Amino acid sequence: MATATKKDYYETLGIKKNASTEDIRKAFRKLARKYHPDVNPGDKSAEEKFKAISEANDVLSDPKKRKIYDQIGFYSDNIDPAAAEAYARGGATGAGGFGGFPGGGPGPQGGGPGGVHFDFGGFDFSDMFEGSGRGRRSSEGAGGFRDIFSGIFNRGGGAAAEEGPEPGNDLEYQVNVPFWTAIRGGVMRLNITRRDTCGNCSGNGYIEAPGVCPQCKGKGTIEQTGGRMKFNVTCPRCHGTGKNISTCPVCHGEGTIERTEPLEVRIKPGTRDGQRIRIPGKGNAGSHGGPPGDLYVIIRTGDHPIFHREGDDIRLTVPVTVTEAAMGAKIEVPTIDGRTLLKIPPGTQCGQKLRLREKGVPSATREGARGDEIVEIKIVVPMPHDEKTKELLRELARLNPEDPRTELFSKI
Repeated sequence: MATATKKDYYETLGIKKNASTEDIRKAFRKLARKYHPDVNPGDKSAEEKFKAISEANDVLSDPKKRKIYDQIGFYSDNIDPAAAEAYARGGATGAGGFGGFPGGGPGPQGGGPGGVHFDFGGFDFSDMFEGSGRGRRSSEGAGGFRDIFSGIFNRGGGAAAEEGPEPGNDLEYQVNVPFWTAIRGGVMRLNITRRDTCGNCSGNGYIEAPGVCPQCKGKGTIEQTGGRMKFNVTCPRCHGTGKNISTCPVCHGEGTIERTEPLEVRIKPGTRDGQRIRIPGKGNAGSHGGPPGDLYVIIRTGDHPIFHREGDDIRLTVPVTVTEAAMGAKIEVPTIDGRTLLKIPPGTQCGQKLRLREKGVPSATREGARGDEIVEIKIVVPMPHDEKTKELLRELARLNPEDPRTELFSKI
């Protein structure tokens, strides 16, 4: 009995459906080395596996065969590529009865427009029915018949409709923004490459001429036959419109063309690293009159040699002398707005953090709000180079005999 069972060639080769030709070649060679009959003499299982991967490779490595397989789920040499294309675009309609077959439809014409045709002349359909009488179906025969056609005619009735408007894809662009531009705001000038509506065909993908389609005579469908079956198929020339159209020479039927255009992006003061800025309508153009997608600009902020940003706060490390840390002082420290005074309390320790309120980054999301500047103290211990300095340090030690490590050992 001849059957046309569906096989997952991608699964057979262990690859994804978007695999490249090179991926297919590598997968086949790897499996072929493993299951080749010369490597597995007498192993029927390996032989069958090798046949399966060879069949999968034969179809998927050929762009034309792969296209038909992707469109209808299986491949045969006697499948009409135009019919497969029509099926993929509009789906099967169940049109066209099975005149001449036991239990078939009303006759060879049956069905409405928009159907799909497959030439199964190479199959012996009589094998699907039991015995020589042919007037009675066997359960196995009926099942085999359904196996072949259920996948084709199980998508519902009706003619293949024209494709409706589809929105364009959104785009993402990463933009490196200098530290000070992210803090203070500004304008970034970019060059964006996107798909734009083709002006030559107004996004239709085709150009219309006077008259009707010469292939279908304005009907939008053509009749095809295969073996003892007849089906109506969406006209491949006019795509079911019945109009006298030809593929746009500018966009080659895509309806969109690639275009690079300048774009200004406003950066708000306080913009953070990783923030997404949405620009409506600046993504890829839609198809068949659909709206364009949006553009999302992802901000990557630059670094600064002394200022380190954490959200809306600014952190920096400021060195102080031993005397300033011990006795306290007022010192100048840098901020993103310029210099300001910072009070160092007496007895300030190394690593201690002091906060300058509202000296951080303006908030991009809270109007009028600002972060803080957090100053980490670093005590710079001098190296005594003369005897007088050493004597003063020894005197300091005598006046302050406390052992700072006492508490440390008490916790052991």
